[in-house]
Amino acid sequence: MITKGQAAPLLQMSGITKHFPGAKALDGVTLDIRAGEVHCLLGQNGAGKSTLIKTLAGLHQPDDGKILWMGEPTSIPNPTAALQLGVATMYQELDVVDGLSVAENIFLGHEMATAGVLHRRSAASQTRELLARLGHPEISAQQEVGRLPAAGKQVVSMVRALSHDAKLIVMDEPSAVLDPEEVENLFRVVISLKQQGVAVIYISHRLEEIRRIGDRITVLKDGRTVATGLSVEDTSTAELIELMTGHEVVADFGGAPTGAISETPVLSVEDLAVDGLFEAVSFSVRPGEIIGLAGLVGAGRSEILETIYGARKPTAGAVRMEGRQLRAGSVPDAVRHGIGLAPEERKSQGLLLEEPIYRNITLSTFARFAAGGWLREAAERGAAKKQATSLHLSPPDVDRRIRTLSGGNQQKAMLARWLVHGCQVLLLDEPTRGVDVGARAEIYTLIRELTAQGTAVVMVSSEIEEVLGLADQILVVADGRIVDQRPAAALDEHQVLDLVMEGAPA
Repeated sequence: MITKGQAAPLLQMSGITKHFPGAKALDGVTLDIRAGEVHCLLGQNGAGKSTLIKTLAGLHQPDDGKILWMGEPTSIPNPTAALQLGVATMYQELDVVDGLSVAENIFLGHEMATAGVLHRRSAASQTRELLARLGHPEISAQQEVGRLPAAGKQVVSMVRALSHDAKLIVMDEPSAVLDPEEVENLFRVVISLKQQGVAVIYISHRLEEIRRIGDRITVLKDGRTVATGLSVEDTSTAELIELMTGHEVVADFGGAPTGAISETPVLSVEDLAVDGLFEAVSFSVRPGEIIGLAGLVGAGRSEILETIYGARKPTAGAVRMEGRQLRAGSVPDAVRHGIGLAPEERKSQGLLLEEPIYRNITLSTFARFAAGGWLREAAERGAAKKQATSLHLSPPDVDRRIRTLSGGNQQKAMLARWLVHGCQVLLLDEPTRGVDVGARAEIYTLIRELTAQGTAVVMVSSEIEEVLGLADQILVVADGRIVDQRPAAALDEHQVLDLVMEGAPA
């Protein structure tokens, strides 16, 4: 482990300040990074982490402050300058181009070419080497990125960062869509980078990862540095949470499960199948009950939710709401009968990022606010404002573009949409992905409150502890099949992981 005084900083950022209209995103932030260390950057959503790394990546220009690179003053006017300096950034929002191949994505912007002629074979060869280094030789260099699952796209984003001869790599929530084995591959790569003298800024809401991979920690809160250079070994989890939130946060899941409030299922899934994705999926959920789908990334969990919601057309089976069969592959029919979905990729699949918060909240309920062919925007705003206030949305201004919200507040807005709609069944796909510890506690409490009112919930989470903590019943999904179903109280994390691995193909 690298300790203070052992080496001169590779990067020093001091007094970094950044204003946006109506907000001060960074307020005198200080950070120093040493070669060959993993420096963990922590803070709640909205603390300033994304603004800081975008400043380092050349996407934002600071209003004040100094940046030293290898002891020399420097400026980073654009992303190209950052890469030339030796800084590569891997963003949480996947920055891949779906229509291009894996190799084309990896070398996008620094193509291998001579006199305008692309060296496609060399690019493909280096792509294969980098993919193998990350433990993913099964991904083809020629494969179109748009056909990869979210985890595959994350791998491509990682490989792109590795393709640069970087001295510092920024990883923003790199494990968010990875299964446990892929996370281990990621950690092996990070350790290898450290051994080569490469520095890594590692951002994650999963504090157990910080323990595994980090050397030192900097904590941001409300755009300020509240602690920097903390030793991972010498700083407890409780201390970190208190630094991030300003108060102690008890790690619970919103209280004890309420359980079903009726014996009659509200949603029944019968032998549902989509060729090549999953088969013979059957279960039911009652009002007030939470069903948790546990399994590896790519096991078919998200696809099951999407098919129930009507976003995919099943090749077999049926979905029934209160005994009535829904029209296969019809989102409007599912919504009309009281089913809502908060998707895993909320930014690309669930939100209109350039629209105001209120429009995103009322998106599934337009008819309620229409009169004579016109939308009653005042009524829209009023309904959205009521939910934003009850969910403690921050900032509470519903006229702001939803793009400006933190991940946790965007997720709250997604939930507010279905609260306005009054859905009976809520499908939650990775409900706390990219959400900080404070916002997680609020989301857990909200889910509990909804079930106490009779809403049925079907949720997917890659965090086994979260599934066990929230759900009444657990369905273990492996290779597109339900391999086990038990009450959550009858399982622990090791048992779930064993079931997942045993059910997955060798």
